[in-house]
Amino acid sequence: MSNEETIVALATPNGSGAIGVIRLSGPDAIVIANNVFKGKDLTRQASHTLHYGSIVDGDFVLDEVVASLFVAPRSYTRENVVEISCHGSNYIIESIIKLFIKNGARAAKPGEFTLRAFLNGQLDLSQAEAVADLIASNSRASQQVALQQLRGGFSNQLQQLRDQLVQFASLIELELDFAEEDVEFANRDQLKKLIYEIAKVISSLIQSFELGNAIKNGVNTVIAGRPNAGKSTLLNALLNEERAIVSHIPGTTRDTIEEILNVNGINFRLIDTAGIREATDAIEQIGVQRTMEKISQSAIMLYIFDAAQITPEELASDIVSLKREGVTMQIVANKADLLTTEQLAALPQDDTIVISAREKQHIDELKQKIYRTAIHDQLTGHETLVTNIRHLEALQKTEQALIRVLSGIDSVTSDFLSMDIKQALHYLGEITGAVTTDDLLENIFSKFCIGK
Repeated sequence: MSNEETIVALATPNGSGAIGVIRLSGPDAIVIANNVFKGKDLTRQASHTLHYGSIVDGDFVLDEVVASLFVAPRSYTRENVVEISCHGSNYIIESIIKLFIKNGARAAKPGEFTLRAFLNGQLDLSQAEAVADLIASNSRASQQVALQQLRGGFSNQLQQLRDQLVQFASLIELELDFAEEDVEFANRDQLKKLIYEIAKVISSLIQSFELGNAIKNGVNTVIAGRPNAGKSTLLNALLNEERAIVSHIPGTTRDTIEEILNVNGINFRLIDTAGIREATDAIEQIGVQRTMEKISQSAIMLYIFDAAQITPEELASDIVSLKREGVTMQIVANKADLLTTEQLAALPQDDTIVISAREKQHIDELKQKIYRTAIHDQLTGHETLVTNIRHLEALQKTEQALIRVLSGIDSVTSDFLSMDIKQALHYLGEITGAVTTDDLLENIFSKFCIGK
């Protein structure tokens, strides 16, 4: 892939709209745009300026546009960049792009603008990936996490760790040069202390993935319980709309219904499921099987029961049968509006939220409860959160390499220590792009939208 080529793509979403923005980047971007721009001579204009004119194909005027100039290196890609804001007609957009290609540009590949920003040192690899996360963000929390990573918070933390390791790695390499003289330049106690400190930070970053992934992709939250416990009514109450059909007839919900609930900037993927009971027909049996699958795939389960009907023995049996490893169960006693004072007092007190889904009583309390369950008081707005599975895997490999360093620090020779430290540096470098391969870059940037 050559940076000597000038690339072009639509930078705004496909489809008709008020305007479309066409982006050119590369050494000839300004010249190519100027060849078809009727107005000021763009090659003589300053960076970060706007110019009104027309795009012409010979004598034919395609559109009246505004050209935005960004002269290298003061641009997103650190190359010459021109952005043409035209009317959002599909015909006009396609015609202008074809005209640019005819004049020497080529169509950009997915993520190629951001790839060039990375290759030209504008962004490191984790920041480049944060661009895609920021575009895909669908909640305040996911937007804030992506923005922090784009601004370099994660990269800076990793760079500090690498710098500390590089310093010791260089001292150990020096020892290898004087191996015959049995000289020790790297103090083993200091190295051990450093590795412990770095391993602690790495472990914290690894543990943050659960929350980071939840913020990025949403928290799967299944609503489960017996037929007529009020699952669909609860879904409607949480969403504050009539999303699910509610009926007094048991077994109304036979398939799962999924909706998004946003609480304090976190998205929860609510899943209303079929009632759990002995199925009376094949369709209901499939619904119950899907319920059990959804429970196993979720992070949080809202187990809801009819507090006016269920016996203590049935309640205990349901809780035992529905518990799954890795799934946090929140017990919800429903139909509180039908209970006497004595019945309310007899309900389980340990971590049980008592509600009336029909009357929308204590629904806000339940929302805040599932929010606290999801974030575990970890979200303060300043911490670094790992949201990318590629970063997680690299951090886990780094941790394993550091464990090998610690286990052999007092017993193995300098050359083996050096190998393990280099492995840790390699895996940390994979995250920021200090270590890359063409296959890795293609895999990452092929997932971007064209034009970014």
